[in-house]
Amino acid sequence: MSDHADLPPTLGALRASGHVHRTVKDEIRANLLERMRTGRERFPGIVGFDDTVLPQLERALLAGHDVVLLGERGQGKTRLIRTVAGLLDEWTPVVTGCALNDHPYAPVSPEARRLAAEHGDDLPISWRHRGERYGEKLATPDTGVGDLIGDVDPVRLAEGRSLGDPETVHYGLVPRSNRGVFCLNELPDLAARIQVAMLNVLEERDVQIRGYQLRLPLDMLVIASANPEDYTNRGRIITPLKDRFGAQIRTHYPPDLADEVALIAQESDVKGTVVVPPHLVEIVARFTRLVRESSSVDERSGVSARFAIAALETAAASAERRAALVSEKRPVARVCDLLPAVGTLRGKVEFEVSEEGREAEVLTHLLRRAVYDAFRDTLGGVDLGPLVERFSEGSTVESGELVSAGELLERVGPVRGLSELLDRVRPEDEDDPAVEPGYAAAALEFALEGLYLNRRLSKDTVAGGGARYRT
Repeated sequence: MSDHADLPPTLGALRASGHVHRTVKDEIRANLLERMRTGRERFPGIVGFDDTVLPQLERALLAGHDVVLLGERGQGKTRLIRTVAGLLDEWTPVVTGCALNDHPYAPVSPEARRLAAEHGDDLPISWRHRGERYGEKLATPDTGVGDLIGDVDPVRLAEGRSLGDPETVHYGLVPRSNRGVFCLNELPDLAARIQVAMLNVLEERDVQIRGYQLRLPLDMLVIASANPEDYTNRGRIITPLKDRFGAQIRTHYPPDLADEVALIAQESDVKGTVVVPPHLVEIVARFTRLVRESSSVDERSGVSARFAIAALETAAASAERRAALVSEKRPVARVCDLLPAVGTLRGKVEFEVSEEGREAEVLTHLLRRAVYDAFRDTLGGVDLGPLVERFSEGSTVESGELVSAGELLERVGPVRGLSELLDRVRPEDEDDPAVEPGYAAAALEFALEGLYLNRRLSKDTVAGGGARYRT
C-alpha cells in the first residue's frame, strides 16, 4: 500500500491537482483494460477459470454490468468477487466523516451536501484505499431491510431531529458500500420482500426506508452469488430481480487435475516445518475429484475445494503429530497420514440418503482408488521387483502414522532401486539433507501401498490403525 500523505487534503487542492471523477464501473473498466494491455495479472489467485469464467467476467465488467455468479459451494465465487475490488483505483477521495463515502465533486448524502455548502473549497477530504471499498454480506432468511438498506435511527430522533429529516436514517451495508464493490452471497436466501428492496438499488440506484424515498444515486458494482438450483423461476428468486443483473456467469470446479493440484497447493496452510510431497497433493486432488463424481454423493450440493484443503492440512497435522511423539527432526507426510483425515471430512460431504451409515466406508474406498491412480501415474515404469522380493520368504513390514521414517527404513532394509523411487517423489529443487529420510520413507510406503492395491502384496490392519504388508 503506497503512502497517501501527499494527496490533496481539501476540495480546492483536489481541483487544482487536476483530479478527474470517474464512476466505480469506469474505474474498473479503465484499470482492467490497462492490465490487459500491459499483461499484468487481473484476477490474482484464481485457478482453473482462465478459458471459461474469466473471459465472461471481463466482458461483463467492460460492459458495466452488475453480475451474478452461479455455482455450487466451494467453486471460488467469493474469492473471485474479492479480486474484482483490486481493479479499483488505489486511492479515491471522499468527504471526511460521511457514511456514504461521497466523492467531493458529487456528494449524494444530505450530510455531505450540507458540509460542501458550508465549507466550499475548504471542504476537508480523506483518501480511501481500494481495500476499504469492498462490502460483503452473506444473505440469510433473517436478513432485514435495515441490515441491507437502512432504518430510522431512534437515537437521532431522541436528540430532537424530526422524523422527516433524512439525517435520522442509519444506512445499511449497501449504501455504505457506495463508491465500491458490494458482494451479496447466496442471493436466493433473502426473503422475497428483501429482494424487492434490492430492485431500486440495482435499477434506480435509490433507496426506500420506512416511507422515505431518498434519491441517493449510489455508485457501485453489485456482484451476487447463488446456487444454480435456487436461481430459477421455480427456486427462491423473484424474476424482476433476475432481470436487474446484466450478466449471469456459471462457475465450476477445476476442470483439470493439474488445476486441482495447483489450487490445493496454493490454498492449504501447512503449519510448522511439515513437508508434503507432491504425490500426496496429487492423491488428495484425485480423491476430491472422485468424491465429486461418486454416485453416493449428492451432486447438487457439490464438494467444496475446502474439502481437499482440509484433507491435506489434516495429513500434514498427522505427520507433525508423529514427529512430536517419536522425535522426528523434520516430518514428511506419508500415505498413512491420509486415512485419519477420512473421519474429519464426512461433515463436508452431503451423501445420498441410501448411503446413510456408510459414509466412512465410501470415502475410504475412494481414497484407495485415488492412491492407486496416483501410484500408476507417479511410479509407473519403476521396477518394484526388488521390493516385492523383500517379502518372498514370508517377511513382513509394519508401517503406520506412529512409525518414524527412520524406523520404517530400518524395517524394510536395503532395497535395490530406492534411489529411483526417491527421485520420483522428491521435488527437483529439494536439497535439504534433513528431509532425505522422510522422503525415502514416503516413497517406500507409497510403493508398498501401490503394490497392495495392485494385489502384488497383502495388507493387514494392526492395532492403532497401522498396516502390516506381507506376501
